[in-house]
Amino acid sequence: MENIRDYLKNNILLFDGAMGTYYDELTDDGIGCELANIKNPELIKGIHNEYIEAGAKAILTNTFSTGIDAFLGDRDLQKKVILSGIDIALEVAKDRAYVFADMASINADSNSAAFEEYKIIADIFLEKGINNFYFETRNSSIGLKSIGEYIKEKSPEAFIIASFAVMPDGYSSEGYYYKTMFKEICESGFFDGVGLNCVSGANHMAKLLKDVDTEGLYLAAMPNAGYPIVRDNKIYYGSLANYFAAQIEDILDMGVNVVGGCCGTTPKHIELLKKSMSGMLIKPRKSVKKEKNVSQNVRLNRFEQKLISGQKPIAVELDSPIDTNVSKFIDNAAKLKSAGADIVTIADNPIARARMDSCLLACKVRNELDFDVLPHMTCRDRNVNAAKGLLLGASAMGVDNVLVITGDPIPNAQRDEIRSVFEFNSVKFANFINSLNDEVFESPMNICGALNVNSKNFSAELRKAKRKQENGVKVLFTQPVLTKRAIDNLKEARENLDVKIMGGIIPIVSERNARYMQSEVNGIYITDDIVEKYIGKEREEAEEIALSMSKEIANEIYDLVDGYYLITVLNRVNLMERLIKTVKEVCENR
Repeated sequence: MENIRDYLKNNILLFDGAMGTYYDELTDDGIGCELANIKNPELIKGIHNEYIEAGAKAILTNTFSTGIDAFLGDRDLQKKVILSGIDIALEVAKDRAYVFADMASINADSNSAAFEEYKIIADIFLEKGINNFYFETRNSSIGLKSIGEYIKEKSPEAFIIASFAVMPDGYSSEGYYYKTMFKEICESGFFDGVGLNCVSGANHMAKLLKDVDTEGLYLAAMPNAGYPIVRDNKIYYGSLANYFAAQIEDILDMGVNVVGGCCGTTPKHIELLKKSMSGMLIKPRKSVKKEKNVSQNVRLNRFEQKLISGQKPIAVELDSPIDTNVSKFIDNAAKLKSAGADIVTIADNPIARARMDSCLLACKVRNELDFDVLPHMTCRDRNVNAAKGLLLGASAMGVDNVLVITGDPIPNAQRDEIRSVFEFNSVKFANFINSLNDEVFESPMNICGALNVNSKNFSAELRKAKRKQENGVKVLFTQPVLTKRAIDNLKEARENLDVKIMGGIIPIVSERNARYMQSEVNGIYITDDIVEKYIGKEREEAEEIALSMSKEIANEIYDLVDGYYLITVLNRVNLMERLIKTVKEVCENR
């Protein structure tokens, strides 16, 4: 066949449509379309042939889900399925269509892990002479640049497309913005094309692609046939084939070079798309203006400004109510403000116990008291849509600070009834909010994170903190500092991180309180000698010990922190008022 690059000089490359959803329309064998390569190869051959007969000039091997996880670690079965998928596609395509290796996302959190798995799969394709690769339905760019470089080294003439799956707002399920991912691919130098597929229908995909700059790479678009509906526990796509083809015309008007279909599309969709493309010339890509609109409505972030100016602000944490009675919380927050606190932080369902939503409560405090607020947001309970919706609402209500944490796990006994989400971790969540700062928020969100200075393996904690910093975190709130180990770790953090640090101080209020934190609270390290100080002490005596210890710690970490993070224990706001005064005196006397 003609060299694919020569073909693209004068033609739009039309791909096939869906394999998985079309396979499910034709059979209910329940084996999954990839295993059909070895268990029902004639059906796979028939599907490939239908698409080519409909007008497709490129087909994907039936190898979408062929990472090792799909085969429960069985490398022999993995290779057998991939090889069979290659042989079937080559046999059907012959000289009628280009064959692309179809490679979807790999279940891996690190670039190296994704690359190693991709490498194993890519080698199978390369050894069979496949030089066209389509990395599809990606929700991040993890592993892509490395595997692109590897393939180009082994086969310099390889033609590689990277395609991302994003929602109509442009964000993937992991919170990455499509333009950011496009930029990474374009700048890598290892890819020939970049584009979008799946999740969005043609109408929304057209809106996303109208102002992208692919920096000389071919632009690909393979939308779904509309949006899915569920009927009798089966997924259906309701978009008519003629509507799909008409919508693709809008995409082609933008100068897209590569088109096809994803979930819900069938040979009929491709046939009508082929007809609508008949005689169509490649449209030149429209120039993209790169100027970013500068909002005139940016609010002054008072907490952030105090950090920048070296004022050593004081943050105080309050637990939100476990019921609907919010008046006491508001009264306590008002007391803290009057005592001199600069910002109140609100935990998000600590120890996985449901409380009043931290963001909604933060909005109420912000607007009723004109008091700066820092809601914590965990990754445990929200997917990307829920997180974005809450952040948009919080920003609209004047909340400009957020502390991102992964979140405590749900206890084992409750996991059958309460499901964790964990679509993010704190690093990915920070990256997501940082992207919203660039693309959505008029007033950027000041992204904060946590730093466990009590960690036994602080080098690992420090590496994680650096990743947070790289992904947009500007302020780190430490776990309570109570020991020499914590202070030593804090010194190391100060020397190695380029972020503001809020030093954590917690007033221990009794022997029982000390033993509870020592035994049951993750992230707090209390030595036996601290516990012994409280043995036999009455409430007043214990509070004096707490204030004395806290003052000593505040003095000792003064030069290591940019502010103080005071954690309320057992809702003792009167004690916190005294502690705020004590910490302010420390700052004034330095």
